[in-house]
Amino acid sequence: MQNIVSFIQELYKTKEFLPLHEPRFLGNEKKYLNDCIDSTFVSSVGKYVDRFEEEFAAFVGAKYAIATVNGTAALHISLLLAGVSRDDEVITQPLTFVATCNAISYCGAKPLFVDVDLDTMGLSALALEDFLEKNCELIDGQCRNKKTKRVIRACVPMHTFGHPCKIDAILEICNKWHITLVEDSAESLGSYYKQKHTGTFGKLGAFSFNGNKIITSGGGGVIVTDDAALAKRAKHLTTTAKMPHPYEYTHDEIGYNYRMPNLNAALLVAQMEQLEKFLANKRALSEQYKQFFTQYADIEFIQEPEDAESNYWLQAVLLKDKSARDEFLEFMNSHNIMVRPIWRLMSELEMFQDTECSDLKNAKYLQERVVNISSGVTL
Repeated sequence: MQNIVSFIQELYKTKEFLPLHEPRFLGNEKKYLNDCIDSTFVSSVGKYVDRFEEEFAAFVGAKYAIATVNGTAALHISLLLAGVSRDDEVITQPLTFVATCNAISYCGAKPLFVDVDLDTMGLSALALEDFLEKNCELIDGQCRNKKTKRVIRACVPMHTFGHPCKIDAILEICNKWHITLVEDSAESLGSYYKQKHTGTFGKLGAFSFNGNKIITSGGGGVIVTDDAALAKRAKHLTTTAKMPHPYEYTHDEIGYNYRMPNLNAALLVAQMEQLEKFLANKRALSEQYKQFFTQYADIEFIQEPEDAESNYWLQAVLLKDKSARDEFLEFMNSHNIMVRPIWRLMSELEMFQDTECSDLKNAKYLQERVVNISSGVTL
């Protein structure tokens, strides 16, 4: 494994501690921040919020984008807009970051865990169809769980590490069963499936700009949709449901203080100017890893799935078993190169242990073997 350490150190030209992924501010970030400060519009109203929303929507190919304080807020509001309410059920994958399930829980709904595909690490269309056929029925135009009698209101696949899942097949199944598709695209800015950007297949998509994402504003998120009514309501709900008025404070429902501040948007506008360069660097890095790991029979570099163009947000390898994974994690981290395992399955966390699941054999296989390796956007 010393060869791997040496290779990564040479890639990044450092023998100092190497984080898994760190933000890079290489363009107009300071300029736009100073402009924002000088304008005094530093909160949720300002030209950079509007500009970012317009530019982001254009980049992903959506009609509307609504900026939020973080990706979890974007997903929470997306689920509310999809009609998810207390005691509904929402299908998602167990192999995901906890924010996916937190957002479902904020709605008072219950997650259902369906297995992932090995090649995408995202929700499996085959497993989804099998689960629905065995456990659900359509009653009065609603998909109901035969066991719990609850309505399955939405489905939330997540594009793991920026690798698109088979989202067109998932959409077809959701339409058949009258389930609203909401994409957790937190990790997949710059990823495409069959030449269509992730997050734009479902009724709504949610993205994240946390500090470790390809572009960042420290936090931040965004909702995308092609539905004008949903976009208008998203902006209303994320702005405390305040009715427009020059000076009166009237709110017509329970709202959320989820709008992105102009300061964060200023950062993101500058980061958007660097996005194509960052994506190109990610792909160049993936090619170097792909070539390097061909010499290892027991370590597989995870590549973009068929029909997909991945952003390679986090580069990842697959070890032969859990013991090899643990040895790899220990060795690399002890040599100042931060690597990390994939998430613990949501179904194994204390708060979700009683959640209904399909057979999760693929998710368990990946949990025991996948490791993220150095993924910085600049070499």
